[in-house]
Amino acid sequence: MGVFVFLPLVLPLTAWPVARLAEQHLHPRTATRMLTGVAAVMAVCSTVCLGLVMVVGTAQLPGNPLPDGWSDPEVRAAVPFDEVVGKAAIPALCAVLVACGRTLWRHGRVRRRAHRALAGLRETEVAVLPDDVPYAYALPGGRRDRVVVTTALLDCLEPAERRALFAHERAHLAARHHRFLLTVQLAARANPFLRPLRTAVAYTAERWADEAAARAVGSRRTVAHAIGKAALVSRGTPVATLAGFAAAGPVPRRVAALLGPAPPVRRWPSLFTLVGLAAWGAAAGTAVSAMSSANSAVTMALILYAATPL
Repeated sequence: MGVFVFLPLVLPLTAWPVARLAEQHLHPRTATRMLTGVAAVMAVCSTVCLGLVMVVGTAQLPGNPLPDGWSDPEVRAAVPFDEVVGKAAIPALCAVLVACGRTLWRHGRVRRRAHRALAGLRETEVAVLPDDVPYAYALPGGRRDRVVVTTALLDCLEPAERRALFAHERAHLAARHHRFLLTVQLAARANPFLRPLRTAVAYTAERWADEAAARAVGSRRTVAHAIGKAALVSRGTPVATLAGFAAAGPVPRRVAALLGPAPPVRRWPSLFTLVGLAAWGAAAGTAVSAMSSANSAVTMALILYAATPL
């Protein structure tokens, strides 16, 4: 395997340029899908390679349940600096699993609590809570997807701005934005180098819903005013994996984008642009990461098979 087993751990750095440029130059729908796909593939590849290195380190520990042949010099030779990285990979992979598990647990816990809080209300698409704290978010799952909003936030908005709010949250539910947000959250837990992609997707998912709301309402300025008002009073969403109307983040950038022209719809940027070069660079890094992890996994499987006593 050689150094190829380490490449997926650092190749997420190739996606940093496009994480920033995609926010500015791509349609939010395209940017969200592309960045989420890149983050997911790179996170899986880096976790696989971390697990392969951990096997080498675990096999060297006394009293481990692995076959004795897995600690042979021929197996350790497949990983450079096996004495150090092999044992360091054990706590690293444990930390990744714990962090991802906590993210999934918290996401599920918040969704269950939110559904329980709505248990006494009618099964309508919009659930209005009599709460003095202003907030709104899209709640997927349960018997049906629902938009949760409090009376305090509705009182702050004009009728047209309320329609923008509901259109925004419906766009989140229709496009299943919570899946994109959860995916990049898990990816950032698996590899810290993917955190810029998590931040970018959190922004582009909101921009995607902003543009959908602007088309539904027919006024980009109305949506911009509604976002600005809500941001001044709203506390955001209960968890980062749920999408909200005025979640914490670059709200002024969202408002400025809505006050400008609608972004062009392009499935993939041209190579002869800065964002195109960054996108192809991230695609190349993703492809190399996938090939490196696949090559390392196959090589390690063959080595371990040969070292396993019959």
